[in-house]
Amino acid sequence: MKKNDKKPTHLLEHLDQQYGKKGSRQRDYFEQEFEAFRLGVILQEMRKEKGLTQAALASKCGTTKTYISRIENNASDIRLSTLMRIIYDGLEGSLQLRVSTKG
Repeated sequence: MKKNDKKPTHLLEHLDQQYGKKGSRQRDYFEQEFEAFRLGVILQEMRKEKGLTQAALASKCGTTKTYISRIENNASDIRLSTLMRIIYDGLEGSLQLRVSTKG
């Protein structure tokens, strides 16, 4: 690809073009949705590593298979208390949060 091409050469350039610069409303929305998707993937991988079905995980943490499926497929928001039950009780894991400010 030539340097003069208008196509993005890096992921961040692509995101800037598709969703706007970091801090814009559209970009913030995209990044929030990505984090929710990523959480679902992480939970699914942890569940599979433990050899649990969605139904077995749901039973261990007091929710439903449908709810676990919706979380894993990014179709549902999740409450922090439910996330903690899934991780601690269902997956016998631990949770670490990191919060940062914009800018």
